[in-house]
Amino acid sequence: MALLALGAGMSTAMAGLWALPLLIAGIAYHRYETLDPESRVIDASNKIKDEYDFIVIGGGSAGAVVANRLSEVPEWKVLLIEAGGDETEISDVPGLAGYLQQSELDWQYQTSPSETSCLAMHNRQCNWPRGKVLGGSSVLNAMLYVRGNRHDYDHWERLGNPGWSYDHVLPYFLKSEDNRNPYLAKTPYHSTGGYLTVQESPWHTPLALTFLQACHELGYDNRDINGEYQTGCMIAQGTIRRGSRCSTAKAFLRPVNLRKNLDVSLKTLVSKIIVDPVTKQTLGVEILQKGKAKRAVQVRKEVVLSAGAIGSPQILMLSGIGPPDHLARFKIPLVQALPGVGENLQDHIGLGGLTFIIDKPFTFTKERFQTVPVALEYILNERGPLSTLGGVEGLAFVNTKYANHSEDFPDVQFHFAPSSVNSDGGEQIRKILGIRDIVYNTMYKPLIGSETWTILPLLLRPKSAGTLRLRSRNPLHHPNIRPNYLSHPEDVFTLIEGIRIAMQISNTTAFRKFGSRPHTIPMPGCKKYAFDTDPYWECALRHFTFTIYHPTGTCKMGPARDQLAVVDHELRVHGVKGLRVMDGSIMPMIVSGNPNAPIIMIGEKGADMVKNAWYHSKEDEDIDELTQIVDSDDNQSVK
Repeated sequence: MALLALGAGMSTAMAGLWALPLLIAGIAYHRYETLDPESRVIDASNKIKDEYDFIVIGGGSAGAVVANRLSEVPEWKVLLIEAGGDETEISDVPGLAGYLQQSELDWQYQTSPSETSCLAMHNRQCNWPRGKVLGGSSVLNAMLYVRGNRHDYDHWERLGNPGWSYDHVLPYFLKSEDNRNPYLAKTPYHSTGGYLTVQESPWHTPLALTFLQACHELGYDNRDINGEYQTGCMIAQGTIRRGSRCSTAKAFLRPVNLRKNLDVSLKTLVSKIIVDPVTKQTLGVEILQKGKAKRAVQVRKEVVLSAGAIGSPQILMLSGIGPPDHLARFKIPLVQALPGVGENLQDHIGLGGLTFIIDKPFTFTKERFQTVPVALEYILNERGPLSTLGGVEGLAFVNTKYANHSEDFPDVQFHFAPSSVNSDGGEQIRKILGIRDIVYNTMYKPLIGSETWTILPLLLRPKSAGTLRLRSRNPLHHPNIRPNYLSHPEDVFTLIEGIRIAMQISNTTAFRKFGSRPHTIPMPGCKKYAFDTDPYWECALRHFTFTIYHPTGTCKMGPARDQLAVVDHELRVHGVKGLRVMDGSIMPMIVSGNPNAPIIMIGEKGADMVKNAWYHSKEDEDIDELTQIVDSDDNQSVK
């Protein structure tokens, strides 16, 4: 899901009061209806058939792709079930991303209270926004297009997942992509003509170039981080089209909304997957619509579960597929014992609020961008601050001393934004992050009106892993999310080194010419440690634990010998027939970068697996039928 809170400084600084966002959204909607050739998806929730060939659960980053690709086969009847509604006009404007969290488009999950992380947040809980909307978290995220590192996928294959090496998955990244940056589109690592538009924001602050220059001073090249090598920095690429968000709903569903064999049911919750407990054959799904009585929808071929790293394990457990002891606690009949369901929860985290101050008027501030000219520039020219990728302008992949320097496998990612927690005057960022008043008032309120920028140093491959468990057998209740952030000491050590590299960025000639310096008011709860010491940074990490909402791994892909594996390399649930999982939950190890593009790839590759399986099956049936005819003719001849 996509880096909303980091970009919310820009988002809310520009949006300010609701009157301006609503004006922008209204005119943007008119422009969209006038210019965009795709119309909105038709909601079929009132006319769901009793039976389909395929049922896809979840219309998010992967599910939208799967529904599109499976419905390419005209004789297959496909049902896509989405718990949320359609996108709004506000979600279409990249610069208003900060207003989408804690809205009706957001599941509004929270982690369980912790004693070792998220200490600066209310009740020691981190907010976990996830998209409850057609398009899923691709509607809420910062739109950043990052594929991860080639070693991620080669490692997946070495774990016992044939067909998942980098060379195997690259074609599926290319299949989706329509890259509109000429300097990238013609390289072997990018393509044009796919459903998903990828390009840079058409507008940047002067600090974007400064960030690239600073990275270069530290020895990091400006390069395509989705290309041959990842180590380096670049102006961020994102899933935008003509200055507007290009979600997977817009990219993959709207162009095919008139297909007769595809039904999309909105505001429909799947309460369980129906599996025969004896034969282990998937029979269909049980759904709940707008609080009405449950009903069953049957499936002829397969159910594809694409409800995300939180929704997918929750639905499996509600269906009797998961850890036996845990299911017994809630008196859920066991269908298939899979201890790995809800295990292996991984996420990217870093230090939030790492703020630097400059003397030049180059950053996002409420007063500078809450203006009618800014709104008109976006509406009329599809440019300006409202077209930026959730406020993020630059990305970098860097190596701490803990990285393997003999190969291109950086261990920390930087998200650079020309704003910080103070940039909106305290209106929205503190709310969506859930920051306690004492933290905001002590550290960030004194900076209101200042020119500030930030780097989020992000841990790419955490060694800490968490769990997801049911709170009850009620599908409307959120699950218990325990990420176990920073439970492994090496995660702390690596992030501290990442923070030190970020401090070096501020100290480069490129930034010092603007008077850049770190904000040094200490974090409440950490004042007993001297600023810029290892103990201070560890304390700050445990307080302002910043997740950018990349949960993965809770339905791990792996061979049957792996006790925590939930699906095999064809994404089939172990021990259950006619059921696959296709979303970020299948990642055996989290990718080294923002996972939205890899999740889209998983949808593309998974859909091909289904097609190959059923085309092969149909060819066998045709051969068997022809054989029977020939045998019959032969028998008649003998007679």
